Amino acid sequence: MCVSGRGAWSEKVVAPAERVIPIPEKLSFEEAAAIPVNYLTAYLMLFRCAHLREGQSVLIHMAAGGVGVAATQLAKSVPNVTLFGTASAPKHAVIKENGIDYPIDYRTTDYEVEVKKISPDGVDIVLDPLAGKDFKKGFNLLRPFGVTVLFGGANFLQENKSYFNLAKQWFQTSSFDPFQLIGKNRTVSGFDLGGLFKNPDVLVAMKELVRLYEEGVVKPKVDSVFAFEEIGEAQKRMHSRLNVGDRKS
Repeated sequence: MCVSGRGAWSEKVVAPAERVIPIPEKLSFEEAAAIPVNYLTAYLMLFRCAHLREGQSVLIHMAAGGVGVAATQLAKSVPNVTLFGTASAPKHAVIKENGIDYPIDYRTTDYEVEVKKISPDGVDIVLDPLAGKDFKKGFNLLRPFGVTVLFGGANFLQENKSYFNLAKQWFQTSSFDPFQLIGKNRTVSGFDLGGLFKNPDVLVAMKELVRLYEEGVVKPKVDSVFAFEEIGEAQKRMHSRLNVGDRKS
């Protein structure tokens, strides 16, 4: 496995030797491919951005996706952590088996309402790959000292790609009053793994993930495997939200 930065969707990649880590003996190539992106993203968000601690609660959006699966497993390595996860109803059994305590069907229910039914004062951490209106909803769910980590904009990638929709999503995400942070004692963090690959903390995190795999905490879930020439089909499957876990090309 290597920490190579952008441009790794290639048949061959050149990386500095000090940024290459041996694959554990029992870890397949396909499973190993999930670690430098999905697990790194989840690990750094939970433990560096949000500083997850014992007894806290986390809302994980897209809990059946690659990062969602990774975040669930890693969060469950901390004692007494409560996990809420959004996913369509057919994926609830899978995400619950993976460690989600309260699966929520985002298609038929309002997850903000559902979370508050179970935890009236909200959650400590929200992992948000959605942006748009969900950014505000996640912020509203935070307890004092809570953290929302924004790491994507899935709401911008709807089938309706009109300029109106893009503007609407952008406005709903960016029209945020920073003074709310003061009055409500909350934190908003951004995360982009692509800009961190030269950061020494990333390599430290990779080595920690290998250790967690050897201890049985990290269990990569590969939904499907595609040939390099089928990258387009792999992307279609993921965009249609048919996958559970990661897909590999």
